[in-house]
Amino acid sequence: QLHLTTSEKNELARSLEIVQNQLQEKESEIKRETSGYKDRLLQAEKEHQDALTETNRKNEEEIEACHEKIDSLECFISSQKLEIEHLKSNKEQLNNSLKEANQALGELLKTKVR
Repeated sequence: QLHLTTSEKNELARSLEIVQNQLQEKESEIKRETSGYKDRLLQAEKEHQDALTETNRKNEEEIEACHEKIDSLECFISSQKLEIEHLKSNKEQLNNSLKEANQALGELLKTKVR
């Protein structure tokens, strides 16, 4: 009976050792996989951050270009408004001169008719 129990104990000890070895191998494999996933995650996060940084940089450049274009257009509009005011003033002066010339012509025609 003792011999049988000792044999069973030894068999169970071997089985336990095999299971423990398998567990250690599985744990090592899981650690390797986890480490690989962490590395891939870090790489993906870095790539994402790099892409985000690049997109932000491009957006800032576009915003700056738009601001410059707006400034340029505002300057152009101001110069056009000044030109319009100048043209209005010239038109008014020409209308006044034309009016005076027509009056003078009218006076001359009246004088000539008499």
